[in-house]
Amino acid sequence: MMNYRITLLPGDGIGPEIMAVAVDVLKVVGNQFNLNFEFQEAPIGGVAIDATGEPLPGQTLEMCRNSDAVLLAAIGGYKWDNLPRHQRPETGLLGLRAGLGLFANLRPAKILPQLIDASSLKRDIVEGVDIMVVRELTGGVYFGTPKGVFETETGEKRGVNTMAYTESEIDRIAKVGFETAQKRGGKLCSVDKANVLEVSQLWRDRVTLLAPEYPDVELSHLYVDNAAMQLVRWPKQFDTIVTGNLFGDILSDAAAMLTGSIGMLPSASLGASGPGVFEPVHGSAPDIAGQDKANPLAQVLSAAMMLRYALEQPVAADKIEKAVLEVLEQGYRTGDIMSEGMKQVGCKEMAEVLLKVLSV
Repeated sequence: MMNYRITLLPGDGIGPEIMAVAVDVLKVVGNQFNLNFEFQEAPIGGVAIDATGEPLPGQTLEMCRNSDAVLLAAIGGYKWDNLPRHQRPETGLLGLRAGLGLFANLRPAKILPQLIDASSLKRDIVEGVDIMVVRELTGGVYFGTPKGVFETETGEKRGVNTMAYTESEIDRIAKVGFETAQKRGGKLCSVDKANVLEVSQLWRDRVTLLAPEYPDVELSHLYVDNAAMQLVRWPKQFDTIVTGNLFGDILSDAAAMLTGSIGMLPSASLGASGPGVFEPVHGSAPDIAGQDKANPLAQVLSAAMMLRYALEQPVAADKIEKAVLEVLEQGYRTGDIMSEGMKQVGCKEMAEVLLKVLSV
């Protein structure tokens, strides 16, 4: 029996609904593969603000540090949008990443055959797309200083954010990019804006310098504006993309929508050591919270990524991923991925069907 301590962060909106499904799925595969999960739950985001006044309580961070992995659902909502920046739910998420040293975000965008017609792009454009975006998480413009809104000598306000990367920050995320490409199709595209940004020129120089260490990986470079265009023009040219925090935030969302629904995609945030955080790409969807309309499959697939990348249980991860494909093959769809001829279900019924398939 393998024992694992998992910290659950259900968060806000639909978070608790989809987290409940993922926990049930983990319990089933745990019994099947002799894995014992000790679940502990902690607040983050809006619910943490309501309870403690801060989006990432110290106790939550400490609990996460003392676990084998962290499973996060979603944070944020209209209720907290007008709070000062340091008190918003998103600040809690940034603090979690920084507090755990999670510098690498892995976001897959893979077309599932059953959902190919859900994509807003033509079938011949997206069929066969399988992209992994490796995004730097703890540097760049989101963390650079100085930052803030300052008053100039004329009394006019000026907003400032600083995009900054050190050589070591670039090197470590580039290595993750190269190593990820080695495990996939052997192609790595580094995305920057080196034609106008000095920080991007350093990025390109460092990535290029590392390339000889990975002779089995074909390295290419694209400016971020061109990369965005190419993602919708010819996405099958990409295998693995590595890029900075801001560009990765934008491009990974664009890549996600190639698949037809951001509600289907998981992600992993990893550091050099310690627990990683595994979460769906989508947000908290407060407009449908509590209405049994949420799609739990991205949360379930995030649990599978946790098994694969954090707990080294690839067979159990395979079982979950195959069960998700089987449910889709049987025609079950939540509203966000519904298409003609399919059977629309809510979050609870999707969970029931998934658990039934897993139990076989």
